[in-house]
Amino acid sequence: MDPDTPGTRDEPITPTTPTAPTAPATVAAALARLYDLDLLVEPGDLDLYLALGARAEGPIVELAVGTGRVAVPLATAGHRVTGVDIDPAMLARAEARADGAGQGTAGRLRLVQGDLFATRPTDEATYGLAILALNSILLLGGPREQRRAIGVLAGLLAPGGIAVVDAWQPLAEDLVRFDGRLSLEWLRRDAATGSDILKLAAAWYDGATRTVTLTTIFDEAAPGEQPVRWTRSDALHLISADELRAHAEDAGLVVEVVAGDYELTPLGPGADRAILVARRP
Repeated sequence: MDPDTPGTRDEPITPTTPTAPTAPATVAAALARLYDLDLLVEPGDLDLYLALGARAEGPIVELAVGTGRVAVPLATAGHRVTGVDIDPAMLARAEARADGAGQGTAGRLRLVQGDLFATRPTDEATYGLAILALNSILLLGGPREQRRAIGVLAGLLAPGGIAVVDAWQPLAEDLVRFDGRLSLEWLRRDAATGSDILKLAAAWYDGATRTVTLTTIFDEAAPGEQPVRWTRSDALHLISADELRAHAEDAGLVVEVVAGDYELTPLGPGADRAILVARRP
């Protein structure tokens, strides 16, 4: 399983212990909290976005901003940032993260709730940097939506603006293992609740559709208490480096690099990521 694909959001997390019905807002809040716990170990991409932010001329927009893991550090660094996400619980955590960052961060971050295909941010006409980070493009429903998303990024950019897309590239040995076997991902304590949380995951790969179906199980319990089980299922639609390049060129962007890591090393054999950096002429 890809260790950098936690907390994806195709379907809501559902508690599976026999308890009273859980309100949708409570479920969404659990999803957002577990997303942040899953990303407690930083993927390593922040330095890239900070460097590109320093290069960009103008404000920054991040689509599928989630809980603000990327957007808040950019705002703390002094950039004006807009974040778009469909999930209000994720945005609530992003807002709290910005408030906690201090240094005027909250005043430089604007959060917009909406579908990235239907919502046009209104605070800025165009942007110097447009971001679709950490596998968000894999969750958009399939090849047509992925192509549209890169077109959306291109449409948000000012001339000279930069678009960045980060997509997981599973290795052949990964795909062979995606046969439904269940594996232990981690055991962590949630500092906010004091609960111990165990994460299990299983994946299936469908070669015909190039889709990885990922089922995630979180068992959560206070020490000595009966655990609550949260489960979810997500469809990750794989996209190749060549497709990323072609979609960017179709959107009128000039591809600077399709890299294999966050240091922007050109893509080569064995790379498990494809990171597109392209600019609007």
